[in-house]
Amino acid sequence: MPNALSILKQHWNHDAFRNPQEQIIEAILAKQDCLALLPTGGGKSICFQVPTLMQNGLCLVISPLVALMKDQVENLQKRNIKALSISGSIATNDLIDLLDNCQFGKYKFLYLSPERLQTAWIVERLEKLPISLIAIDEAHCISQWGNDFRPAYLQLGKLRNSFPKTPIIALTASATDAVQDDIIKLLKLREPEIFKQSVVRPNLSYKVVPCSDKLYYLEQLFAQNKAPAILYVRNRKSCYEYASQLTALGIQATHYHGGLSPKEKEKNRMQWMQNQAQVMVATNAFGMGIDRADVQTVVHVQLPDSIESYYQEAGRAGRNGEAAQAILLVGPSDALQAENQFINQLPDKAFLSLVYKKLNAYFQVAYGEGLHEHFKLNLQQFCLKYDLPIQKTYTCLQFLDQQGVLQLSAEFSQKVNLQFTIPSKEVIRYCSLNPKDEPVVSTLMRLYPGIYEMSVPINIPLLAKKAECTETYVEQVLEKLQQRDMVLYQANNTDTTLVYTEIRDDDHTINRIAKHLIRQNENKTNQLKAVFRYIKQTTQCCSQFLANYFGDTTTQTCGQCSVCKAVVEKPTSDYAIQTAVLAELQKGQFSSRELALKVSCEEASLIFALKNLLENKCIFLDHTNRYSLSK
Repeated sequence: MPNALSILKQHWNHDAFRNPQEQIIEAILAKQDCLALLPTGGGKSICFQVPTLMQNGLCLVISPLVALMKDQVENLQKRNIKALSISGSIATNDLIDLLDNCQFGKYKFLYLSPERLQTAWIVERLEKLPISLIAIDEAHCISQWGNDFRPAYLQLGKLRNSFPKTPIIALTASATDAVQDDIIKLLKLREPEIFKQSVVRPNLSYKVVPCSDKLYYLEQLFAQNKAPAILYVRNRKSCYEYASQLTALGIQATHYHGGLSPKEKEKNRMQWMQNQAQVMVATNAFGMGIDRADVQTVVHVQLPDSIESYYQEAGRAGRNGEAAQAILLVGPSDALQAENQFINQLPDKAFLSLVYKKLNAYFQVAYGEGLHEHFKLNLQQFCLKYDLPIQKTYTCLQFLDQQGVLQLSAEFSQKVNLQFTIPSKEVIRYCSLNPKDEPVVSTLMRLYPGIYEMSVPINIPLLAKKAECTETYVEQVLEKLQQRDMVLYQANNTDTTLVYTEIRDDDHTINRIAKHLIRQNENKTNQLKAVFRYIKQTTQCCSQFLANYFGDTTTQTCGQCSVCKAVVEKPTSDYAIQTAVLAELQKGQFSSRELALKVSCEEASLIFALKNLLENKCIFLDHTNRYSLSK
């Protein structure tokens, strides 16, 4: 049997393992279950790929994202290692052929999504394969205490029953103590060896930057730092806006979010990977499976919902070990907006009960009935019928799915995306020539004012209601506009199959699961409070704060984060701030925004200093709002 180092050298051209990769490999070869907590870029895949190549058999890898599986399979194939992935889009006949290939084709790696293991016959076929190792990637998804909880991961504990003698390795970049306990318990790991590398990234500088003009800050940042960057935003609208605004400022940018077609995702991803775009503006849909080591800057312009998600996303900078920075821009109203977005949308027991009862009424499910019945659900139509907020209702459906009350066959997607490709005056002209279509078109322009600048998601039921017509007529008008090349029109199916997995029993069902809802809400609230503590505190090193959050008790400060730098550089008195301003103005003329970047102090303190210097005629403000030293 070849040794681990020779395998590493042969396929990856590395001369040595990182700590603790070699110890993990030895534990796996000894048939020991493992839990490996290695930071982003810490080489987690090597830990299960090398021991698989050292022995007979196949490694079953459970991975949450198609992009992640595709990326790893392509990397293995480039190294002449036989690997394949089975995603949800593969037809049953093709799936059977692929599993046959695994059984007879000497494949070493089979990548599956957790949802695939919910199909009984697939598990039965897997049991016939010579599986020597099971790797659970992004294992924190199994825990309801985690930020990326996925119900399908809860079924992975059954793998222990199917493969009682096969070692299991669970891998994740970060996990609190509670999440670690869940991983071990729910995956049924047997006395696992726990390998926990420090979450501290010495090459990564964390910065929390108070900022009232984020676009200006980004313009200066990306103009000075030409290396590849990721700009994280919270929603699709911000994705389009920041990408177009940066492009208008001469900074090459593209965008990525979950609503793009696979073709658009790949096109935009390759633009960025091939340096045709410097900045990738993205939602959290972009990250796992994106293998680029030379990202130098990751910026968040809106607050994340948890320290866990922030650490994961920020960690995509500096994976090559070179100096990098993770910047979190904080505006005056960001905390309030985050609270409205993340906390106020959490359903309580009463709202959960309301959604469940309305769902039963919608499908006409009687008490004591419904078990194993299938229904088609259009979320927009359902919410419109009962005047329910879409996001909050969807959260309830997800929770009912997690608790096994019902099962959603797929996530909902926006039905229609639309963008006008002609000027507004031409649209008005069309309405005058086609008066029957005018109510739909004018309502469309009124509801979606940004529809000329970018493709926006359209709510067909709402549009029909506001225009006082049928949904069918709205769709006919939109198709007519498309045929005349007036709009870019993309329609997707929003229907999902919903299956009742237990009989209808309103009070008993809701009372039974309400305690889990309360715990989940408390968890999400506490996670956001931790983010608030992170952005508001000014005394603890940022890297140290993040490490302590994940149970790493390091007391060493990084010396390079925004807090550490402020201790050394920040003017602490009004006199010191005024002196710093005068020193900068000796170099040239600057606006207040430019001075805010050069003088590290609170915005209010800078304004006070400028006011005093103006009153004392030490500085002069010209007609272009630029400051200079008085002559």
